[in-house]
This record gives sequence, C-alpha cells and structure tokens, in this order.
Amino acid sequence: MAGGNVAQAGNETEVLCLGETMSLVAPAAPVPLEEAPAFTLSAGGAESNVAVHLAALGHRVRWASRLGDDPLGRRVVASLAAAGVDTGLVEMRSEAPTGVYFKDPGPDGTRVHYYRAGSAASTMDQDFLADDVIDDARVLHISGITPALSEGCDRLIRRLLTRPRRAPISFDVNHRPALWSARQAAPVLAELAQLADVVFVGLDEAATLWGVKTADDVRELLDSPVTVVVKDGAEAAYALGERRTVVPAPTVEVVEPVGAGDAFAAGFLSGVLRGEDDERCLRRGHLLAAHSLRSTEDHTAPPGAESLARWLALDEEQWGALRFDGSE
Repeated sequence: MAGGNVAQAGNETEVLCLGETMSLVAPAAPVPLEEAPAFTLSAGGAESNVAVHLAALGHRVRWASRLGDDPLGRRVVASLAAAGVDTGLVEMRSEAPTGVYFKDPGPDGTRVHYYRAGSAASTMDQDFLADDVIDDARVLHISGITPALSEGCDRLIRRLLTRPRRAPISFDVNHRPALWSARQAAPVLAELAQLADVVFVGLDEAATLWGVKTADDVRELLDSPVTVVVKDGAEAAYALGERRTVVPAPTVEVVEPVGAGDAFAAGFLSGVLRGEDDERCLRRGHLLAAHSLRSTEDHTAPPGAESLARWLALDEEQWGALRFDGSE
C-alpha cells in the first residue's frame, strides 16, 4: 500500500466506515462556549467525518452505526445522507438516545464536552453487521473510539479485526481520554492496531499511550500492519511500511483543530483508493487536514479538484513553501 492491494470493481462500496456519530453543537464563531451568541448544530463523529470527506471527494462511501430514534438522530442521518454518504446501514433505536457533544474553543485550544453515556451507538455488539455487508467494501475504516463505548462495542471491533477478511482494515487509534485513561487504553489500542492493515496515530498521542518518542519508535512497536501513518502535528507525517516516507506539513493558520485528524485519514485513504504512492497519499492527507484546520466545523468542503491537482503537483521546494492562511 499505500495500504495494500485494493482492486476496484463496478459500483461496489469503496469505504465502509463504522462508529458512533453524535450531534455536534459548536459556537458559530471560534469563541468560548459560554460567550457565544449563536451556535451551529451538525453531525460529528470520527468515522462519519472520514465518510463525509471521502464522499465529497467523489468516493462511494457507506456509514454504519446506531442512533436514537429521536430528532437529533434523524437530523444526523439526514445530514450525512445530504453529504453523499450511504446511510442505509444505520439502525435507529427508540430505547437509547443520540449522543451530543459541544465544542468549546479557547485561547489554549478547543475543549470538547461529551454527553454520550448510554447512547444508541454504545448498544452495538459483535452481531452488528452481516459478513457479506462488510465484505462488500474495498476498505473498512474503524477507530479506537468504538471499543471504549461498551463491552459490546469492544467485541464488535475485535470480531471485525480477527475475522477472515477480503479487504484491508484502516484503524485510527483515536484515543479519547474522556472515555478511558491512557493507562487503560494503551494495551488495548496497541493490540487492536496490530491487527489492522493501515494504522493512523498522532505522535503526541502515541507518546502519551506508549511512551515512544519518534515515528520510528511507533513503527517498531506496531510492526504487524502493512502501513503505519504517524502524524507529527504541524511538522510532518510519516508513512512507514516497506519504505519510510516523510512529507512535511504545510503552514496553516489554525482556526480550530478538532476533526483535522479525520480529514487527514480521508485524504490518505483517497490516495490509497486511487492507487497512489505513499508520498502522494500523505500530501492528500495534509491538504484535507489544512482545510479542516481553517474551520470550526468537523467536516468542511474539500479543496476543488483543480486546486488539489495543482498542489499535489508541486515540487519539493514549492510544497515546503505552501501556506494556508485564508488567502489561498
């Protein structure tokens, strides 16, 4: 790979994303929650964010989860469907609610407040989704958020990662301290990541979980996946597989950082689906992340095809000088 051998056929699903999505309440302007005069209500979830970005790039994407059969759940479904994501695998549950979370931008970064205990998504278990549905996709994308939601969700993720499979599994480590501590999560997330084909993890995240210092340390720890993608914030991103590929991050004037990791994963996977090499996949990841960093929304419209093509074609020196400051 970039990610392994992924053959294309007909109108099959390119990526199946599975995980919890909640209603997202965010200040309309990047100001603290308690001071904001107006708010936006949208859908936010790591895996569905990836799905929305991929759909905006023209890929055929399905999203699977459970939501409460309530106004917020129906709004989430409508929002993702309007973004071009196939929501036919979503189950609505009357006995459990849709989770909600709030973004709270501040001078020291953005805090996130979750209200997800007992959510409909947490009722998923190992029997969720039939094998033939899973096997219909060219790539399955999951994250380390799901196993933290409940014992049933943990069993589901383990089933997906250990069953015989026809297509690669993409796993974003996505440690959420609000769900479980680093001490609890570290051995579980390492075990699950070792079972995946493509793994995404932030270097700072890996340092907190496993005490590593460099991207190469992460690769030494996670030696089973085909490709380990390590994101080192504003510095660079690494694709570590048969080869070691490093692409520096473009300069970005950050408005709000939450959701940028999902955008990066979508950009990288888009490159994988197109059969591109790791350098180009990393560039796509950086470009989508840069646009996400420029907005308070979890998923913004990606750059246009012409802009993407122009930036992807930059030589190494031009790429190193690339800036996203609102004038691009």
